[in-house]
Amino acid sequence: MNFDNYKIIPNYKTNSTDLFVADNAEILACEKTLNIVFDQDYKEYVLKYGSGILGGTYVRIFLPETIIMTLQEWKNRITEYWFWDEGKDVLTKEEVLNRDFGTVRIGDTFDGDEIILLKNEYFILPRNSEMIYKAGNTLEETITWLCSSGILTEAFSEREFEPFDPSGLE
Repeated sequence: MNFDNYKIIPNYKTNSTDLFVADNAEILACEKTLNIVFDQDYKEYVLKYGSGILGGTYVRIFLPETIIMTLQEWKNRITEYWFWDEGKDVLTKEEVLNRDFGTVRIGDTFDGDEIILLKNEYFILPRNSEMIYKAGNTLEETITWLCSSGILTEAFSEREFEPFDPSGLE
């Protein structure tokens, strides 16, 4: 886990660096409710940084409460608008929607790419591509892939974190 190199910057609207973090009870409640287990990186990230945008305006990782609140809407949308058939060798629609696998959306990008956790692996469902990408086995690997692979956006090394209040999240 290499989140120590992240620099917290003030929120552009409030000019505050106040963090909106999860606590262990919220993480455990989410895991129990959804019958999943988060990797240690995810837990560390939401306990230390919480709700915000990483990489200027690129990666957003959801708090446990947001994952629960948005899960059904996300699954309904994925069911209706699935278009990632080019990535079926990586992951199928049936795998993503299978309740036994405990698939959850744990974040997204500014461009609308979705970060999902399925059976202890992270995948990216890009907004502008029919391909699916396996991004890592941990949140750190996934964030590194998103910011450094150059596949979905130009690679960048900056790791600034701008906190925001998740109550305004859709």
